[in-house]
Amino acid sequence: MIDIVGASFMTSAPNLSLSPPNELQNEVAFMARSNAGKSSLLNALTDHKNLAKVSSTPGKTRLINYFDAAIIDRERGVKLPIKLVDLPGFGYAKVSKSMLGDWEKNLTQFIAEREQLKLFVHLIDSRHTDLEIDKSVRTYLELHCREEQTIVQVFTKSDKLNQKELSALKRKYPDALIVSSSKKRGLDALKKQIFGFLQREVSGD
Repeated sequence: MIDIVGASFMTSAPNLSLSPPNELQNEVAFMARSNAGKSSLLNALTDHKNLAKVSSTPGKTRLINYFDAAIIDRERGVKLPIKLVDLPGFGYAKVSKSMLGDWEKNLTQFIAEREQLKLFVHLIDSRHTDLEIDKSVRTYLELHCREEQTIVQVFTKSDKLNQKELSALKRKYPDALIVSSSKKRGLDALKKQIFGFLQREVSGD
């Protein structure tokens, strides 16, 4: 069994230049359209109810939030340090155009230039799979993702789908992960992928 343990808030940063130093390439960034369930997933993955704040106002979080933790393979007794990076949600933000412009510029620079980022977890609401904003984010990541980085596509809120809709989603996106934070579904598969990518970084494979 793979678990993420000891998760705690580390710091917040508005941009790349103020992000904390890190000698390891062990950062896992979670990014999603606002209201796609990002905070709920982070809390479920870490088994920490209040690690990431779930806001009733979509798009409220405008800082890059860092959480320090460890990910452990209990069967093999292997434990790796990990930093979870909660990126601001895109879309829905009720801010001025000038502030929104600065925010998007800072986030774009962070994604493109933060060398410590190993893995991008792109979350998509399973009820709304074809939104242009999600397609644009996916295209952007594919253009800027370095050879040593990986993108994992995760569909959230699968408990809101009926069996027919769930089967159709699996057929359309066979390589994606499908999760439900509230029902604890798919979390083990996601933690296993995260551990695998980080372990390859450590071993140099």
